[in-house]
Amino acid sequence: MARVRVLIVEDSATVRNRLRDILAADAGTEVVGEAEDGKRAIELCRHLRPDVVTLDMMLPLMSGLATTEYIMAHHPTPILIVSSSVNRGELFKTYEALAAGAVDVLEKPRADEPDEDWERRFVATVKLVSRIRVITHLRARRGALEIARGDVPAAALGPHPFRRCDVVAMGASTGGPGALIEILRAIPAGNSVPILVVMHIGEPFGAAFAEWLDGQTPHPVRCASDDEPISAAAGRVVLAPPGRHMAVRSGRLKLAADPPRHSCRPSIDVLFESVAREFGAASAACLLTGMGRDGADGLLQIQRAGGVTIAQDEESSVVFGMPREAILRGAATHVLPLGEIGPALAALARPELRPALP
Repeated sequence: MARVRVLIVEDSATVRNRLRDILAADAGTEVVGEAEDGKRAIELCRHLRPDVVTLDMMLPLMSGLATTEYIMAHHPTPILIVSSSVNRGELFKTYEALAAGAVDVLEKPRADEPDEDWERRFVATVKLVSRIRVITHLRARRGALEIARGDVPAAALGPHPFRRCDVVAMGASTGGPGALIEILRAIPAGNSVPILVVMHIGEPFGAAFAEWLDGQTPHPVRCASDDEPISAAAGRVVLAPPGRHMAVRSGRLKLAADPPRHSCRPSIDVLFESVAREFGAASAACLLTGMGRDGADGLLQIQRAGGVTIAQDEESSVVFGMPREAILRGAATHVLPLGEIGPALAALARPELRPALP
């Protein structure tokens, strides 16, 4: 089997040498190039055509974000961000890079983490990311997907025979930041239902995600608070906090540090299953791009309860893992490309946009 060809982009010689040594020690990976700034990274990516790029966010000459945008627009390559960024501004740049097409993010090793544990995670993530099919990312061409923040034209809704719902639930993983932005921008401001979201993004990178998303869409976005009434979330987007499951019970949002489901906490299944129990046929849910199978069983429960269920289609998914599992289970009432999911949910979220049932 061919080895995974890796381009390391890191301005610290110490860190760069460590990453090279880790990958060189694994029989399944090969370091084909190293760059200490974004400009050189682009040159090497063009000439070497690596299978994956490991990318620091804080680089000289061109930032990690600018490097990601250029690579994904002109030389699409799976990018794994390897970063120690923890302040608000740096985290925002990480989210922007993920929305611009970077596949995943991994925190640089902490002082309290055994070297062997981090090294295993790093190599495994590099191999996983290398297998992801990426395409020219229009979001990376500056302004290409700057959708106007306003009402969606009625013609864009299409003939979806959706009915009224009282809550919308969404789950996303790899490729999720960009997908969430596109969907939420397509739902007009002033929608009347809560939008509950589970996004797989680990700590510390999830710390400011809700704040960043709030600035990208026309909707107020915040993390959930334990035991708050679901009515307080009307017209808002509410995210599960990093490291906590989110569920709806007896009209209130509940947070818990219960064991992970499918190695995920928060888990999409936990949210979807609670929505099925609490709202039944008055619910809608969509399962977006991501690895694994979290959310597939929960989406099936919502479908069996009579709710509207949507899975993102393969062509528009960065990773067709979770949606595929849902489709195989027969859990998706509709399989839609990303560009149609927002308008479809808009028809559910605003009564005046809901088409009459046939």
